[in-house]
Amino acid sequence: MPQIKSAIKRVKTQANANKRRAAQLSELRTAVKKFKVAQAAGAENPSDLHKAAARALDKAASKGLIHKNKANRDKSRLAKLAK
Repeated sequence: MPQIKSAIKRVKTQANANKRRAAQLSELRTAVKKFKVAQAAGAENPSDLHKAAARALDKAASKGLIHKNKANRDKSRLAKLAK
């Protein structure tokens, strides 16, 4: 454990940031998975889920969770599935 006051605070803020990032990545993965499952099952609303997944990818890229090229690559792959 750190002894210096600023280092102690840094450990706390890093822990909070890690929890936040984990939750946001989980939401992203859930949105993408919901679309893939609905597409495979032939659901009635895959276009809504596709829109939600693309939005989640864009938000993750803007927050720095994933690289913008990865977001674009994943959106492209989802669009291919949507056809």
